[in-house]
Parts: sequence; structure tokens; C-alpha cells
Amino acid sequence: MFGVRYRYVFVVLLAIYSYLNILFTEGDRLFGFELNNFAFFGILFSMTLLIWEGNRLTEGQRERYHYKSGLHPLIIQFLLSLVVVAGVSACSVFALLLLLDEPMATVMLHMKLSLGFAFRINLFLQCVNAIVFYIYQLKKSQLEAEQFKKESAEAKFEVLRSQINPHFLFNSFNVLSTLVYKDADTSARFIEQLSDVYRYLLNNQDNKVVRLKKELEFINAYIYLLKIRFGDNLHVENNIPEEKKDTFIAPSTLQLLIENAIKHNVVSKQNPLKISLYSSNGHLIVENNLQPKRVKEASTNVGLENIKNRYKFLGGKDTVVINSNGVFKVEVPLLEMDTI
Repeated sequence: MFGVRYRYVFVVLLAIYSYLNILFTEGDRLFGFELNNFAFFGILFSMTLLIWEGNRLTEGQRERYHYKSGLHPLIIQFLLSLVVVAGVSACSVFALLLLLDEPMATVMLHMKLSLGFAFRINLFLQCVNAIVFYIYQLKKSQLEAEQFKKESAEAKFEVLRSQINPHFLFNSFNVLSTLVYKDADTSARFIEQLSDVYRYLLNNQDNKVVRLKKELEFINAYIYLLKIRFGDNLHVENNIPEEKKDTFIAPSTLQLLIENAIKHNVVSKQNPLKISLYSSNGHLIVENNLQPKRVKEASTNVGLENIKNRYKFLGGKDTVVINSNGVFKVEVPLLEMDTI
């Protein structure tokens, strides 16, 4: 506090306040002799300035003594300030006695009066300093808490993002292991498309968001892989308008949602799975007809929870899941750059 930029303005204001306070409550009895108003104010100003500057010099020492003694920094600051008060009072008294040619026998009286004033000024400054100290500590704690929260969220986001690639690769190899015994040419095409898909994942593994346009290009390659396996049993319809393609989404959002639909629903000639992609009210919607498998696959519950948590991190907006009237749909917010 004592090193504040406009400290001399505060010193002047405090000296004026002290002058008026003493004048209206105690007269000019700061010392045991009469002083004219100009000299009286000059002494008050000098003592206030010296006490302030003395505290400013000792303020830089409090942390050093704090680490050595273990005492609270404010206690150390107050103890050091008492030394400043005693020194300022003694110097003021002896200087005035010499200038005014007053007898040294009266030094104790003058010292008591001077110490009383200096101690009040110092006590006021120490109280203000304590308030400033704790306000600073509070702000520091809040900043550290926010930083910790941010770092924690970043760490959680990294964990969530790391779940995507191994999960996708595992499923792709399962598909490939099925194809390789059926059709070598189809397997080769599958590997080619898989490399394109995985190139996208690798290029965007460090990105929190991507343009929807890029995600759709990626998902076209991904759907091609799925069509090799499911043929006409799987229908994916893209009805996303051009004006929405410059918005942003989390990488692999569409892939996870389409994969989730296939994982939990029957995909067959008798019961083809229909997936529709469209946008409404600032959300990207992935919708499919609901035809649950009788024998459910083991689920790690990564897909939807991953998406929900990532969008909470990115914009604080909720992902909406609706399951009704034979339709299952997931609505994820389309992000603008200023909301990320």
C-alpha cells in the first residue's frame, strides 16, 4: 500500500485532516509550546510524510522477517512501524527544541505529545494497510482458484479428447477384420478411406473446435466406410444449410453421434437405420429412427457423456438428448468464435 503511485497526495490529505482534527479538538497542543498555524501544519505534514515513507521502506522487509520468524507479515509490519514512529517523534522533538531554543528539560512532555500524534497516524495507516493487504490476498486467492479451475477443466478436456481416437480406431479395425476375408478390393478401398479419416483426426487432435464445413468433409469419408459395411441398410441424410457451415463444433462430434446410433440400433435390410443431420435454433441435430438391439452391446458410456462434457467446457451450453415417439436425437450447440 505504501508504495502507491499517488502516495504524496494521500500524505497531504492526511496531514490536512490531522491539522483540522487537532485544531478543533486539542488546539495546537501537539507540543508544549505555542506555534503559528503555518509552522504547526508544516510539522504535521513532515511527520506524516516521514511516517508514511518509513513504513514504505519497512514494507519491503516484512516478507524477509516473515520467513525467518514465522510471524504474520502484518504483525511484523506493525512492529517495524513502531520503530519508525519512535524515530520520527524523537527527531521532530529534538529538531524543534534546537530551532526554538527551548530547554531540554521539557523533552519528555514534548515527546509524549508527539508520540501520541505519531502513533494515531501510524495506527490509521496500519489499519488501511491491513484492509488493502487482505483485499489483495482475496483477489490473489480468487485468481488462483480461477486458474486452478481452468487448468482442471483443461486437463479434463484433454482426457475427454484422448478418448476419441483409440475408440474410433478400435471400431475401425473391427470392421476391417470382417472385410478382409470377404473382399480384398473393398478392404483396400476401406484402408484408403480410413487413412483419410485418421489424417483428419490427427490434424485436429490439438484443436478444441473445427469449422462445421471441415467436420462434414470428414464425416463424408467416415460414412463411406460405414456404407462399405452396411450398404443400403444405412441411410445418412445431410440437410445442413450452407450458411451454418462456417460455425464451429468440437472435432469428431458427428462421428461419435453416428457411431452411437449404429452401436445401439438394429441396422438391417428389414430395418434400415435412417440418420438425419440438420440444424435448428442454433443447434446441430443428429436424429435417427429408434430400433434398439435386443442384445445390447457392452457400453463404456463414453460417447454422449464425452460430447456433453466437451460442450460444457467450450461454451457452457448443454447438449440436449431427446428420446420419444420412436425417434432419438441429440442437439449440440453450434459455436461462434466469440462464444468459445
